[in-house]
Amino acid sequence: MKKRILSAIIMLVIFIPLIIIGNSPYAVFIALLAMLGLYELIKIRESKKQFPFLIKVIAYLLTAFFCLSNYQSNVLTYTVDYRVMAFLIFAFLLPMIFIDDNRRYNLNDALFIIGSCLFIGLSFNLLILIRNYSLSYTIYLFLITTITDTFAFLFGKYIGKRPLAEKISPKKTVEGLIGGTIMGTFVASIFYITVMNNNISYFNIIGVTALLSLIGQLGDLVFSFIKRYYDKKDFSNLIPGHGGILDRMDSIIFVVLAFVLTMIMI
Repeated sequence: MKKRILSAIIMLVIFIPLIIIGNSPYAVFIALLAMLGLYELIKIRESKKQFPFLIKVIAYLLTAFFCLSNYQSNVLTYTVDYRVMAFLIFAFLLPMIFIDDNRRYNLNDALFIIGSCLFIGLSFNLLILIRNYSLSYTIYLFLITTITDTFAFLFGKYIGKRPLAEKISPKKTVEGLIGGTIMGTFVASIFYITVMNNNISYFNIIGVTALLSLIGQLGDLVFSFIKRYYDKKDFSNLIPGHGGILDRMDSIIFVVLAFVLTMIMI
């Protein structure tokens, strides 16, 4: 527990100033997290088979590129550069011909790498664009995930009885889901109303915040499913007491993706 608390304090000491500063320092930090997240996805897949070294290098570079695309923009849209998409397809599909060994590299490997680059790169790119768009929105989204995760853990630990998804994540409970959603929605909605916009419809902000809280918890389960599929407890041990980057950012990844779909309501 002490190791977990110490790691959390160190993460906050690093992360909070970078969020406040924003701009290039924050963008570079998020890009670094994105590459570490991709590293964890590749590493967990490599528990079954190794990827060729050059394929991994190209994947890291492309993920960083996707993450930093339009990193100074404050518009929450991603402009597709078809040249980059063409390069992505060529970079990971053509090597199948030259390697010519299904045991070393095949279509499943190529599609896994393509999907991972896009998923991680674009998700973390949104974290940058949302910060450029508004510091308050960034705090609001992190409040949703942090408060939800904290109280889901507490409610699940002390009053949880009914498993939520026992085969995917045995410790998660229905009571934790409900308690986390209620507290995450309450705290984040109060922040939005008092700091960001006190003229908004309470019905809208509570509804959207509750939806984002639920989606964050579903995102957590998605990443738990991936770990269970590969028979791993954590994505890595990069953060002592917490696991890996994706173990800590699983909820926020899904929340930012859902936010761009729901922000029109708030």
